[in-house]
Amino acid sequence: MTKQELIDKIHKNNPWGLSKKGTGEVIDAVFVHISKAIKKNRRFSYPGFGTWNVRNRKARTGRNPQTGQTIRIKASKTVGFKPAKAFKTKL
Repeated sequence: MTKQELIDKIHKNNPWGLSKKGTGEVIDAVFVHISKAIKKNRRFSYPGFGTWNVRNRKARTGRNPQTGQTIRIKASKTVGFKPAKAFKTKL
């Protein structure tokens, strides 16, 4: 699903009378605040859907696929998602 498809689906079923542009702005605001919560608290949980966590990746060695040369990959952070049990059973 694309962002535009999400906006269209929510706009069709919105009881608030928002325009498509307004619906898009609300969706953008939701994702901005989720991102800020993950950055600040290292976690965001939505009951019945799942939890996003900051995960630390260790430094490791890798291989350049073009040359086959061994390279060093730095440690980094990423965001992981763990679905809630209720969500998993619906899949």
